Amino acid sequence: MIDVKTMEREVFKVSCRGVDILNIPLLNKGTAFTQDERDELGLNGLIPTKISTIEDQIERSYLNFSQKRTPLEKYEALMGIMSRNELLFYQFVSRYASEMLPILYTPTVGEAAMKYSRIYFHQRGLYLSYQLQDKMDEMIGNFYQDQIDVIVVTDGERILGLGDQGIGGMTIPIGKLSLYTLFGGIHPARTLPIMLDVGTNNQDLLDDKLYLGWNHPRITGPAYDEFIERFVCAIKKRYPKVLLQWEDFGKGNARRVLDKYRDQVLSFNDDIQGTAAVTLGAILSALKITSQKLSGQRIAILGGGSAGTGIADTLVNQMVEEGLSEEEACRQIYLVDSDGLIHFSTNEVTDPQKAYVQPQSALKDWKISGDHISLLDVVSNAHPSILIGVCAQGGAFTQLIIEEMARYTERPIIFPLSNPTSKAECTPQEAIEWTKGKAIIATGSPFPPVQFEDKIYHITQCNNVYIFPGLGLGAIACCAEAVTDGMFLTAAKTLADFSREGGDLSASLLPTIDEVRPISYKIAYNVAKRACEDGVSKMSPSEIKESIEAHVWSPQYPRYKA
Repeated sequence: MIDVKTMEREVFKVSCRGVDILNIPLLNKGTAFTQDERDELGLNGLIPTKISTIEDQIERSYLNFSQKRTPLEKYEALMGIMSRNELLFYQFVSRYASEMLPILYTPTVGEAAMKYSRIYFHQRGLYLSYQLQDKMDEMIGNFYQDQIDVIVVTDGERILGLGDQGIGGMTIPIGKLSLYTLFGGIHPARTLPIMLDVGTNNQDLLDDKLYLGWNHPRITGPAYDEFIERFVCAIKKRYPKVLLQWEDFGKGNARRVLDKYRDQVLSFNDDIQGTAAVTLGAILSALKITSQKLSGQRIAILGGGSAGTGIADTLVNQMVEEGLSEEEACRQIYLVDSDGLIHFSTNEVTDPQKAYVQPQSALKDWKISGDHISLLDVVSNAHPSILIGVCAQGGAFTQLIIEEMARYTERPIIFPLSNPTSKAECTPQEAIEWTKGKAIIATGSPFPPVQFEDKIYHITQCNNVYIFPGLGLGAIACCAEAVTDGMFLTAAKTLADFSREGGDLSASLLPTIDEVRPISYKIAYNVAKRACEDGVSKMSPSEIKESIEAHVWSPQYPRYKA
């Protein structure tokens, strides 16, 4: 086990020597070991003679990174550094955060997930297979760290907009936890990525002889639920105070699992709650431009799954805080699923969708073009000022839909949030051209700036990294007993406070990625205070500040001694 507190001291005593220390990524400094360290730790002859500074190592790393031709090759290069020298990895990526983020996470992480069994690299983490469920305690006990602050776990069923990627889903916890460290300051030794290998329904993976996961159709029903229960019980036993982040679970399980366990273990689902919070933050930023409140908007959401209903729930919570009743707020949201608008005669309505069923009275004067109420029908009749896409269907926001929206709204807020890029409901270029430059845009994947007429429009990415590192840090620092809806609202509003002021539609809605780390600390502090207000923590403001400072880590090389 690596003692994080001891490691943060200027001088760090190590019990291993020679090759052993070079094989531990959290201890290895590569060519940066001083001559005194080389003498004391038995490293002479095991590494090149010249002693490198951290600047030398960063320059060498960037040169090698820049020579890679494709995003996937760049991803493999970064993972190679991480698997050899984590201290260098975090110093390197923090130096070039904006450039590295699309490689570390969306969109490149999706391609890495699809090809995981071909590009596999050893990484700190756990693969918990359904086949070995009777050994759950043993598997979790095999992990060498006794103190863990954050776990990110997935079962690989719904990776981004790419669907079931089986064991390849492990790229998501690895990526998310690197961002916890990079932007939230959580020490990497206190993070744990976990893959729940319950099989896959991806036939291409099942037919691939190199596939590294359990070659079996995905487990469902009571067998799946029992496996999740075993997992949660084992985690609670070994890491009772850990923050558990559920990530990329399928539509049938994501909300259900969150609802069952959110009061049993400190946990949240980033796809449901984190996506919703960053979306709300970007919307509140957009509404500053129009000098309006959310409670005065009508919102159409294309996609009735966990992300869509999660966004809807968070928007309702904000509108209630602004003075509306919950019923009034729900009526202002038009949730459109694959079968059209969720309304009084929709055949199948899931529990999370029920609050958004539009009554017959609300639709009695609508003019409908077909057998079901399409998104175009919603836009033509409800005249929403905000349009959000989380349906993972590229091109779903057609020119006709966008132009129709712009007919009734002076500054249409259009958020095609599905990722990767190929799944975006429309491109920023299309939205800007079709609205003649009036649209306020945020996307789920990164897009380059758009030129229209004589202006350059900078496109905001609604990246969850604006929310979850700070929220997680705050929840951990204040020893929260649960993650409340109010904590997510506070995170969203704090993010919006950092947005650009004024009415310049060409400016980005949210701050740059390089500003996320200080923003995360402010989110952490405000979220911790909200936890106290919501009754799930009992810390004073001064205690919160001290605890946050104690949890934040910066990647610096310590001086080693035997």
